[in-house]
Amino acid sequence: MPFYLAFKELWRARGRYILFSLVIALITLLVLFVAALAEGLGSGNREYIEKLNADLLVYQANVDLNVGASRIGAARLNEIRRVPGVKAVGPIATSNGSVMLEGGRKPLGVALIGVEPGQPGEPPVVTGEGLRGRRAKEAVIDRQVALRTGLNAGDTVTIKTIQDTKEQYYTLRVAGVTDNRQYSLQPTIILPIRTWDEIRPQAVVGGVPDAEIVANVVAVRAGDPSPEGVLALARGIEGQVQDVVAVDRVTAYEATPGYSAQQSTLNTQKYFALTIGVLVIGGFFQILTLQKVPQIGMLKAIGASNATVGLAAVIQIISVTVIGVGIGAAATLLLSLGFPPTIPIVFSPAALAASIASLLLIGPMGGLVSVGYSLRVEPLTALGLSG
Repeated sequence: MPFYLAFKELWRARGRYILFSLVIALITLLVLFVAALAEGLGSGNREYIEKLNADLLVYQANVDLNVGASRIGAARLNEIRRVPGVKAVGPIATSNGSVMLEGGRKPLGVALIGVEPGQPGEPPVVTGEGLRGRRAKEAVIDRQVALRTGLNAGDTVTIKTIQDTKEQYYTLRVAGVTDNRQYSLQPTIILPIRTWDEIRPQAVVGGVPDAEIVANVVAVRAGDPSPEGVLALARGIEGQVQDVVAVDRVTAYEATPGYSAQQSTLNTQKYFALTIGVLVIGGFFQILTLQKVPQIGMLKAIGASNATVGLAAVIQIISVTVIGVGIGAAATLLLSLGFPPTIPIVFSPAALAASIASLLLIGPMGGLVSVGYSLRVEPLTALGLSG
């Protein structure tokens, strides 16, 4: 009986309920896009560090885990290498540059990352091959660079940097393509560390040959990758090497400037959208309940129980919410197919599932007041016969 009553009314007033389902679909669209934007911006800030083939990142002390401010020279790198429990170390140095594009297109800004070939910091390639040596005139590009430039393994890439106030151009062979490895919201080009030192922005054109390279951070792979082993290794590095701080990858990318504030802002927007959804759904069903007081009174007068009336209302609320969320989710996914790779929208399965589950919950939450009101309707009062 509750299902019959619920769907009978849905069908008779289908125009009204479809319209409200579209309102829920718009709320769904907003929530899912905010969630995808939060994931996309977060990924753009953390991808390279999050996917590192290392257990720890070692920074210079007293720089608040700021990669750009950290400096670790060769002597300190060797000290880290000699700490018991260290399996492998790799220096990582960062700077910025531009990839020149054909056809008069605007150059693509990229993060230039210098790594030691074969050591932690160099990502695995999807196509092509890895870096062959510290001075090799080649690079590994990430998927974003490949998508935006059309480059692939075996092609040549021209990188522009500013050296001694002048624009300098360097042509490198694309050795391979890795997956998404954005750093500071920029696609990345990974270079052998000596090649990176030569082409990075600096005061002297081409750098000083064979000069000591100062890395920003050092990636460390632990001999014991268990959480306890990694924690013990971090304490060992800090205890045996002066003026360094060792942290795990999560701590490292969460300390990226602006990352936490950015994520907090976007999550707050998502929670506000969900709150608005609860209020809108609650208001809509409350108005419907007030309009149906005589009908509810008649049902109770002919013997319908509170359980039947209440369950019918709950079925209506859930049905309308599911239809609205389904339409909104489908529209979101269809719209996302037309977005260019420059827009930082990422629909991760976990974030999508959490957002959709939250949206499905706000329907019953918003309709609780109207369900409670329908249960309190007195038949004689509703029919105007109490006097």
